[in-house]
Amino acid sequence: QVQLVETGGGLVHPGGSLKLTCTFSGEIFAPYIMGWYRQTPGKQRELVASDAAGRLPNYANSVKGRFIISRDNAKKTIWLEMTRLVPEDTAVYYCYARWGNEFWGQGTQVTVAH
Repeated sequence: QVQLVETGGGLVHPGGSLKLTCTFSGEIFAPYIMGWYRQTPGKQRELVASDAAGRLPNYANSVKGRFIISRDNAKKTIWLEMTRLVPEDTAVYYCYARWGNEFWGQGTQVTVAH
């Protein structure tokens, strides 16, 4: 069974940076499409960024040029480096993994405020 654990959320001022980490527990990691979604109260969960082997990363328009997704297959870990954060980035960020089945982490809160 795959488990995902996100860390790295917190409170940051507008213009600041945060780096989220998602660690994957399971036997096989490399084939999984990995990514990040975020959700705010009353809104649908939206894709932030995704990474699949052999493909360029995919980003939401709202984060292009500010966020970078990366992965290390040997460490079974992905990261989301977030820069130039704005209040609209405030959300619970979820890590997901998809390869046939789909798995989600528990989420980590990111708050961008003064």
